[in-house]
Amino acid sequence: MSKCAFSILAFAIAAFSGSAANAVEPIKLGATVPLNDITGRDSAKAMALAIKEINQAGGVLGRRLELIVLDDEMDPGKGAAAIEKLATVDKVDFFVGGMSSSVHLSQIPVMKKYNKVTLWSGAASSKVERALKDQDWYFHLHPWDYQQAQAYIAGWQAIGNKYPEVKMQKWFYAYEDGAFGFTTFKAFSEALPKEWTLQGAFFKSASSGGGDYRGVLKRAKEENPDIFVWAGYEADAALIMKFAKEIDFHPAVFIGSPPGWAADFGKSSMSENVVCYATWSTSMKGFSKASRRYYDAYKTEFNTEPNSYLGPLSYSSIHMLAEAIKKAGSLDKNALIAALEKTKYVSPLGETITFAPSKIIKHQGLRGQKIMQWQNGILQVIWPFEYATAKLVHPYQSKAKPWLAQ
Repeated sequence: MSKCAFSILAFAIAAFSGSAANAVEPIKLGATVPLNDITGRDSAKAMALAIKEINQAGGVLGRRLELIVLDDEMDPGKGAAAIEKLATVDKVDFFVGGMSSSVHLSQIPVMKKYNKVTLWSGAASSKVERALKDQDWYFHLHPWDYQQAQAYIAGWQAIGNKYPEVKMQKWFYAYEDGAFGFTTFKAFSEALPKEWTLQGAFFKSASSGGGDYRGVLKRAKEENPDIFVWAGYEADAALIMKFAKEIDFHPAVFIGSPPGWAADFGKSSMSENVVCYATWSTSMKGFSKASRRYYDAYKTEFNTEPNSYLGPLSYSSIHMLAEAIKKAGSLDKNALIAALEKTKYVSPLGETITFAPSKIIKHQGLRGQKIMQWQNGILQVIWPFEYATAKLVHPYQSKAKPWLAQ
């Protein structure tokens, strides 16, 4: 286990072990996340925070919750082995967590052996969704790639209608060569309006041993797109921006689409005016009571701001599971599934999370993300307009006055 994984797990044990007098067996939740990625670390902390809150409020059905976090290292084989260990050695009652689609694809056959009720926060690839057909025990929070694509297009069309100056007819998509990147590109191409054109090329992510983006960026520059998008991971962000600057590639809209950004990314001048997709950022902390409560609790507990949007999503999953257990009155699988199906959770994301069928699975949570932009080191919400926290700056790296997104 990595040093980071050990520290997270040590925190969980320290925070959630009840007093010696409490002899009631805890309800165990088993999580796998990549602790070598800021998104995974943020998710683990957020889940730990939620469990601490629940235990301090008396636990669930007279029992405390215990979180066991294993580091999947964003490696499919290690991710599958982690699920097996959680089920057989740790004997967890539920599975939670998750980020990488490629890792999750390897975990699903193992999860099917045990059929434990699962609330999964990450994984966007529709390959994952297809692998989970007819699995009633599975509840998925993150929007699927095709849902994201539909939301992105709706958002850009809304921006284009409001601001005709923003051109978006010509797109270029650079995507990591795993399940996440490939299906993200495929979903976007299938949802593309007829009046838009799309070119694409893949790269090997630094998270899986790559890190040279010169070829894909040079090809993108030659295409001269109105909008450039890259879909990869935290480890790719700084290098992509560095190489883009080296070859003087500055499309009018520059979009980065990782699950999370390095904590210091916003401090770099290269981040200025970069657009991204997410469900939450710290700029939303005053949007609702739930968002403020999450932000304040996280900062108090860890002495730092939350970073990734997967954090509040994972935090929400723990609270939703706890509420469902209370409603079910037991850990009975069928009663718990029925209780989860009635979920109406007012989340820090500014949305009330419910579960409804998607194309394939029965229990899908979120159905889209927000369009955001890095401005002066802060990730601001640009669309939907009712969530907007700042003005849209266009073109990329421009000194021009921004437009009000409202």
